[in-house]
Order: sequence, then C-alpha cells, then structure tokens
Amino acid sequence: MPEEFEIVREFEVDAAPDQVWEALTSGSAGWLWPQEYEPREGGAAPFGGAITAWEPGRRLTARTVDPEGVPQQSLNQLDHVIEPRPGGGSYVRYVHSGIFVDDWENQYDGASKHTDFYLHTLAQYLTHFAGRPAVWASVSSAAATAGAPDALESAVAALGLPAGVGVGETVPVLLPGAGEVDAVLDYRTAYFLGLRTPDAMYRVFGRNHWGATVGVAVHDFDARADADTLAQEWQKWLDGVYA
Repeated sequence: MPEEFEIVREFEVDAAPDQVWEALTSGSAGWLWPQEYEPREGGAAPFGGAITAWEPGRRLTARTVDPEGVPQQSLNQLDHVIEPRPGGGSYVRYVHSGIFVDDWENQYDGASKHTDFYLHTLAQYLTHFAGRPAVWASVSSAAATAGAPDALESAVAALGLPAGVGVGETVPVLLPGAGEVDAVLDYRTAYFLGLRTPDAMYRVFGRNHWGATVGVAVHDFDARADADTLAQEWQKWLDGVYA
C-alpha cells in the first residue's frame, strides 16, 4: 500500500553557505554520487526530476514523480535549506519526503539510516575535502552470502580493522589496490562503516539489513585516481570476501 514518508535532519557545519551549496550541486561526487542540476527553478534534476527551488547559497529543492530506477517510490522530494551561522559556518535543514509504494517500514528504516550516513559523509567532505574534485566509484556484491545477517561484519574483518577501535581513531586497514594504509575510523554502526585517509573516503554499506547486499563507495580526491580502476579493485575485493 503506497504511503507517504518524511525524514527530517538539522545539523551544523563549519563550512560557509556557498561551500555547502557547492557540495550539494556540483561537488556531490565527493560525498554522495555524481549528480547534475540544471541551474534554475524548473530545471532538470537527477532521476528525472525537476527543481522547484533554486536559490544559490540558500535553498535547493528537487521533486521527482516516479523516480527513474527507483521502483520502491512513486514520489521523491529532497529539500535543503542553508542558513549562515553567527560567527561562521552554516545551519542546514534537510527534508526527504515522498511516497513508498510498498514495504513501508523496511524502506523507511533503510532510508532513515542511509540519510544519517550520507549527511555525516557530507560533513566530512566539507571539513576535510571541500572544493576538491572527486572520483567516485561504487560496487556491490552479487553473492548470496553478501546478503547474510553477518555480511557487513565479514567485510569489516576483511579490511583488517582492529577490534575495539573507536570512532575518531587512526588505525591500519587493508585497502584494495593500496595495501596497508592508516585511516581514520569516522563512522561505525551495525549498518555502516566509514574510513577516511588524507586523499579519500571509503564507505561500506550493510544493505544486507534491508534485503540487499553489502556495497562499497569510494570518494577519491587524488588527482591520479581512476573510477574504473577503483571499481575493479573493490569489486574483486568484494567477490573475494563473499566467495
């Protein structure tokens, strides 16, 4: 049964409103995935949508009916309001709303938890990489074992993350194509893992919790990075983890 939903988040970042705007509109490869907006109200938005509010540095709203490639939804809207914070930085209010066509509780739970992870990654981007061009790669496993209840834990173990590490600590991890690298553990829940190095962010998604499989996204800010190479390296790694 189709049913409406709304996910609301409010947060602060040290970045200026113009930097937040850049991250949302032209720098999304650095924290989400590459997206293109036609820069005007009424212009084209991702997934076949249209821009209903385009106020540079202040507000971005995009609305999509029957989003392309998203059969779980018949309506999707993303609204971002940015306000300057006294003394510097910004307040951001994010509202994701729309209609899920079925499996409402599972879809809402997944969307809500993904929202927290994505917005955390946005804040990491604005804090550590703002304005730097990014190469983005994303892969997932097709193996049935990548959808098992403990599938995310298998990926974490394969990265060599030491036990008992807390968020904010720097630890050695084993990254495909790079070997052992020191990385900051910037996010860790039962559903997601986030690692940050001086030139990249690595996001591991435990989508096995919502009936899909574990996936990885890489946001690489090294000028030598290549999206195809990153995808191949991480796909091979995932295939090995869940062989």
